[in-house]
Amino acid sequence: MTSMTRRAAIKGALAAGAATGLGPLLSVEASAQGKAVVNLQLGWLLSGNQIGEVCAKALGYYDAEGVELRFQAGGPNIDGVAVVAAGRFEVGQVSSSPSLMLAASQDIPIKCFATGAQVHPYTFFSLKKNPVREPKDLVGKKVGIQATGVILLRALLAKNKIAEKDVTIVTIGADMAPLLTGQVDVVTGWLTNTTALKVLGDQRVDMRLWDTGVRLYALPYYATSDTIAKKSDVLAKFLRATAKGWAYAHANQEKAVDFLVKEFPNLNRADELEAAKVMLEYAFTEKTKAEGWGAMDPAVWQDQIALYAELGQFTKRVPKLEEVMTLDILRATADSRPKIG
Repeated sequence: MTSMTRRAAIKGALAAGAATGLGPLLSVEASAQGKAVVNLQLGWLLSGNQIGEVCAKALGYYDAEGVELRFQAGGPNIDGVAVVAAGRFEVGQVSSSPSLMLAASQDIPIKCFATGAQVHPYTFFSLKKNPVREPKDLVGKKVGIQATGVILLRALLAKNKIAEKDVTIVTIGADMAPLLTGQVDVVTGWLTNTTALKVLGDQRVDMRLWDTGVRLYALPYYATSDTIAKKSDVLAKFLRATAKGWAYAHANQEKAVDFLVKEFPNLNRADELEAAKVMLEYAFTEKTKAEGWGAMDPAVWQDQIALYAELGQFTKRVPKLEEVMTLDILRATADSRPKIG
């Protein structure tokens, strides 16, 4: 969704709220049991990305905090950022941090308050017979990439001082077949998507975007500035319970996947077991060992903002760091978020 379309969607939602007397920003509703309801608007269909939340829900961690968590599925026709920014739901989660920077640059009042994955799993995949192990190996190669990922490739090239004309971009879907058939030399995807990667077998060579110097966060949690200011206690309760759920998943992967497929029956247990092992490696690192699950580094955010500004991605203005992220909720939960690495 373009920035203009997103702004229009938010204005429409705000107008609808005003027309019904709800006001521009909905207060956190209460469930029948008197708990604060937190609707988690996802940027995708219900999946294994929520294994920690599912565990927290199943084990009563949210109940213990006085919170009722409700999953709100995303999808190709749902702009979760617009939904949360308009006050329809309290918390959102997107796949990658640039979405939140771009929103802030358009004066959309949302901020990241925690991140689900410490290192972004976005990766460039090649084969051993024609490997791409570092950025300079991309020169002269055909890179198969989704349209939404082209900016990530451009960021990689800019960061490593490689001219865009030295790489051929081929727009493809999520299928890995073009690499196997030789149509392209490189394809892209997430390392956590273990099911899709199986077709590449033991010939696969990985080059993570993070390792090329483009450090983005994956699965960031966000809320409006208003919610962060006025309902910080509810966000802290949500984050404490969620952190405990992810810690449980880390220590009990098989049981965690059982909870997951019970909550989301459309998922395949064997596939999710394999994916969970990889996902948990990104959720827990040396950073979380020191600062707890969900931690994030302002310097990483500032570096992202600077790189996207260099690439001319901010059409209205370059957002300030404090407009994009806040450490307030992380600080409020510092003593209760499990420190695992």
